[in-house]
Amino acid sequence: MTRFPPEPSGYLHLGHVKAVMLNEHYARFYKGKLLVRFDDTNPSKESQEFATSIIQDLAKLGIVPDFVSHTSDHFDLIADFARQIIKDGLAYMDDTPVEQMRKERGDCVESKHRNSTPDFNLAQFEKLWQGVEPEWCLRAKIDMKSVNGCLRDPVLFRFNADPHLRTGTKYKAYPTYDFACPIVDSIEGVTHAMRTLEYKDRDAQFEWIQNALRLRPVTIVEFSRLNFQYTLLSKRKLTWFVEQGIVDGWMDPRFPTVQGMLRRGLVVQNLREFMISQGASKRVVDMEWDKFWSNNAKMLDPVTPRYMAVDAAQGVPLKLLSGDGLPTEVEGRSVPFHDKNPDLGAKVMQYASTVLVEADDAASFDDGEEITLMRWGNVILTGKTTDPSGKIVGLEGVLNVAGDFKKTKKKITWVAQTADTVPVQLVEFDFLISKPKLEEDDDFMKFINPNTKAETLCTGEMAMASIKEHDVLQIMRRGYFRCDRPYRGDASPLVLFQIPDGKQKAMSTLSTKLSHR
Repeated sequence: MTRFPPEPSGYLHLGHVKAVMLNEHYARFYKGKLLVRFDDTNPSKESQEFATSIIQDLAKLGIVPDFVSHTSDHFDLIADFARQIIKDGLAYMDDTPVEQMRKERGDCVESKHRNSTPDFNLAQFEKLWQGVEPEWCLRAKIDMKSVNGCLRDPVLFRFNADPHLRTGTKYKAYPTYDFACPIVDSIEGVTHAMRTLEYKDRDAQFEWIQNALRLRPVTIVEFSRLNFQYTLLSKRKLTWFVEQGIVDGWMDPRFPTVQGMLRRGLVVQNLREFMISQGASKRVVDMEWDKFWSNNAKMLDPVTPRYMAVDAAQGVPLKLLSGDGLPTEVEGRSVPFHDKNPDLGAKVMQYASTVLVEADDAASFDDGEEITLMRWGNVILTGKTTDPSGKIVGLEGVLNVAGDFKKTKKKITWVAQTADTVPVQLVEFDFLISKPKLEEDDDFMKFINPNTKAETLCTGEMAMASIKEHDVLQIMRRGYFRCDRPYRGDASPLVLFQIPDGKQKAMSTLSTKLSHR
């Protein structure tokens, strides 16, 4: 049995995802069980909102635990173990002020209470348990001279007056994670405790507690924590971004939270394959995003419907003067969503004598050049109109459906100029910090990226009106997008979040776009 012990004090992020997916993978591979246990030992930081979000996020990730429990299920039993360790002379009560205790531990100096009698310590513990004399705490009596600071008499129990999300005000003192975890792991049947290398110094403490309490031992399996370039996974730092209003909450698509990543357009199977490929390696690597998002795009490409849209502010009308198949009025034709995947079905695409094309495309056209309008046919350009500045504001051409599209160099996206076009807001995102890897002594606030969001208003084809929230689509020649807000036929546009595809040039142009606006 493996276990995933999230603290309900925040939202799950990519670091948590690696832990839970590895735990689930090995449990299934060895035909074992997966336990999800909420580490709810600090009521000051925990809430039902976070607990609920964790359960929902696990479901979205396809994680189905065999058991769900809470450390709070065992508070009374853990207190009994505290009494046992006191009676055995392996723990003592201490009222040393926090800062002084921290200094003494750093200097390997014993507390004045370290050699108090078990009877005295037991009496003081009962007072703490009842919420009397809250300045006292319970400490393990291990080794104040150890080179491992985690063995210098760590705190096992402390007072907390805040109501607990499950037990309310029933308890006045709570075990620390370091004390509760080895106890509950053992009694709940965990065989392998998989955790990141940041806990390595605490392994000896974990084993000492199980030995001191004569509990069934649990095997610790270590793996490296997940690091991505330009990405913060510190709950404290992520909270700061939320509190400062730099992001739109924990679901912001620039956040490495499960909810933020899904909102950005993450494919869960891509995430699973990536995490499992990391395995339980102890090698610490700062991962680049390119390969991750490139694989995401490969999964999307064959199953994603395709549409066309043109920049609303830069679109140039192309008037088709003649040609076989030229509609005399707006005409709707059935077109497959994806040329290579008929299972995706078809959409109705509008065709008209005037279409809108991108300004950059228009500027590249030569007189008499033959181009291809994708999903329609070839056009021979016969003329162009410019404004006083030389900017192209109109084009004319002749439809040449019989033309060979294989011989044209320019395949152009377009949208019929009709009353049924859909306003589309394309939103692109960049990294929240500007430095690939923050060092231990770096102040992350000095590396905050000021430009992380760019919006482009486009004119989309009529069929985009039926796109629903969470739908994923491809806008041809622009990339993959996830629908964050559908079009409702009013003044509010269809809002699409661009999904990264692993191409650095797409991200590097964002700051340029912003600076030009």
